[in-house]
Amino acid sequence: MKEILLILLLQLIYVPIYTLRTIFLVKNITVLASILGIAEMLVYVFGLSLVFGGDQSILAMVVYAVGFGIGIIFGTKIEQKLAIGYINVTVNTQSKNAQLVDTLRNNGFGVTLYTGEGRDSNRYRMEILTKRNREQELIATVEKFEPKAFIISYEPRYFKGGFLLDRLKNKAS
Repeated sequence: MKEILLILLLQLIYVPIYTLRTIFLVKNITVLASILGIAEMLVYVFGLSLVFGGDQSILAMVVYAVGFGIGIIFGTKIEQKLAIGYINVTVNTQSKNAQLVDTLRNNGFGVTLYTGEGRDSNRYRMEILTKRNREQELIATVEKFEPKAFIISYEPRYFKGGFLLDRLKNKAS
């Protein structure tokens, strides 16, 4: 029974490491990804040796698979808590809400405001680049001032210059 619990524990360690390594690779954080890759392979090989060593019980294989599935959930939760990287949020509103723009800027968000032609009237689009760990704060602020706003959030792959990067450089100095 101890071996079965150890297999489950190893999967609950292995899969979150695997998940984070993959995310770090996608975000081009290769040194950390390679360190996690080493740990991942050590846990993986040890776990497989337990499953396929000895009597190769069906229970051990099922626990290994179940641990994998649960590990995916844990890995995803960990990644969401870490919220590594940046997001770009596009906010479309029907009114030019100066109070919203000022509040966002006062809270440290860089906002670029555009005016466009809608079918019935002008529309206003805000482009906001921020760290992923501030996404919910940003969306809650927008919804407080503009409950009917259309909001799109996505991760940029590359960016250069601008308000946010200048501010980050100044903090590092």
